[in-house]
Amino acid sequence: MHPRELERDAIPWSSEAETGVLGALLMGNGHWDVVGDMLVEEQFFDQRHRRVFVAISALINACKPADVVTVFDHLKVAGIAEGIDLSMLHDMAQFQAGSSTVRRYAEIVSERAMLRSLLKAADEVKEIASTSGMPVADRLEKAQDTLQALQVRRGRSEPVVVGDITARMVDRVSDLNSGNVQPGIPTGISSIDKRLSGGLRPGKQIVLAARPSIGKSSLALQIAINLAKAGHGAAFLSQEMPNDEQAERVTANLGQILLGNLMTGDLRDDEWARLTEAVEEMRGLPLFFDDQPALTLQDISAKARALVRRHSIKLLVVDYIQLCSTTSKSGNDKRHHAIEEISRGLKTLAKQLGITILTLSQLGRAAESRSGGKPVLSDLKESGAIEEDADIVILLSIDDIPSQGPKVIEADIAKNRQGRIGSVALAFDGGYQRWQATNAPLGQRKRGARTFTEDV
Repeated sequence: MHPRELERDAIPWSSEAETGVLGALLMGNGHWDVVGDMLVEEQFFDQRHRRVFVAISALINACKPADVVTVFDHLKVAGIAEGIDLSMLHDMAQFQAGSSTVRRYAEIVSERAMLRSLLKAADEVKEIASTSGMPVADRLEKAQDTLQALQVRRGRSEPVVVGDITARMVDRVSDLNSGNVQPGIPTGISSIDKRLSGGLRPGKQIVLAARPSIGKSSLALQIAINLAKAGHGAAFLSQEMPNDEQAERVTANLGQILLGNLMTGDLRDDEWARLTEAVEEMRGLPLFFDDQPALTLQDISAKARALVRRHSIKLLVVDYIQLCSTTSKSGNDKRHHAIEEISRGLKTLAKQLGITILTLSQLGRAAESRSGGKPVLSDLKESGAIEEDADIVILLSIDDIPSQGPKVIEADIAKNRQGRIGSVALAFDGGYQRWQATNAPLGQRKRGARTFTEDV
């Protein structure tokens, strides 16, 4: 039974605590500093109290006084004053309390809201358990996600003076210097690791973006392979490429077998032996693939949590964000907000699970018409939130296509919260699906023909 279907007296909420918090805020806006980090409007059960809280917070955050008169005026102007009058606000404002008392009342409001959420989650879990036609394992995953979502709440930490955290910082620097810990998990591509101050870090979202057929999926796969070879679990969620094709790419990479030969079965004599070696190596790799199309944020979250719990993965690749699905209706504006929601959700997921999420993204066509053809951050397709939520953004573009040898790809680290920005040169051998750092000079920009989709 949903909490709102219970008798009002049976619902976990406290009218006195809600009224006490609001009254204290009306009498002294300074109390906002005591409760503002703890409360959000959804935590108030009484709809009238919720609207009063919205008005108070709007006024205080706008640096305006929030008292009986100003709050009532704000409610009327916003058209949300139904059921609220000056008499009700005056009654609230009679409440007198010190900061510690107001804080405790706010805690009661927050705790009751959590209990209501728990009741709702329990009801949802019961419904999941009784759903027919769903495998038991899937029911368990969905139920766990429902309960784990309750843990996602606003931060409750208090500011810490810098002197209190210096000891921890010094210990870490000492451990790094002695080699006891690594600054990050190496990607296996030295030039990128140098820019990332050592490699991949937990809780970070990296966006790897390019126009179609440049090689972003292949580069992400190379990084995943490198981590798996080093013993770190990695997972690749591909929404456009079947698992069998991914396996062919991994085999080409590890066995140095031409991908075209694998696709046709026309292997050279020496490639048959390397095929056996590559398959044997793949059997021991902690590398996982999933080719479910049109993933929702809930799908990605469920898969990621299961992979971390069962296999302790350190890297999750999402290929690519514009292919993700949403329940929102179609339309450019709604699609923009859907991508924004997914991007923010992936960043939150990375922090919750302590993993790196490598999010692939398409770039808009503007880069192709720009002089030199080099992409910039504003080319990220469909939503500026992709750039905002990313800790690191790497933009790929073709720098040179020599007559012989690998292509030279420019990897522009255009945003980097943990190191330097700037470009590095990468060598991409599409025949073997292999990427590595190169000393080739950048700036060639021999765009030429771009009919090499089979390589990427």
